[in-house]
Amino acid sequence: MGSGFAKRKKQARAVQEQFARVQEEIAAVTAEGSAGGMVSLTLNGDHELLAIKLKPECVDKDDIEALEDLIKVAYNDALEKLKEKTNQKMPDLGSLSGFMGL
Repeated sequence: MGSGFAKRKKQARAVQEQFARVQEEIAAVTAEGSAGGMVSLTLNGDHELLAIKLKPECVDKDDIEALEDLIKVAYNDALEKLKEKTNQKMPDLGSLSGFMGL
């Protein structure tokens, strides 16, 4: 029991360390989204809004809904790009199946 348990404990520690590294890498990833060049914004891997840029011509006090729509489109664009980038950084979870007894 001793050596098998120690081996699994060591594997678990290595997996935890790997995931911690991946989480740090993902947090550092950024992605920019745009809505027709009128609105652009930048998100980080934690989905925090880092920057937003608005072209003056997209701001119309009589049509706030249009600006809201542009912001949503830009956010969703950035989010999709961020998902693509972060998925590339995720480790292959198939290698854990033996460790987890699957």
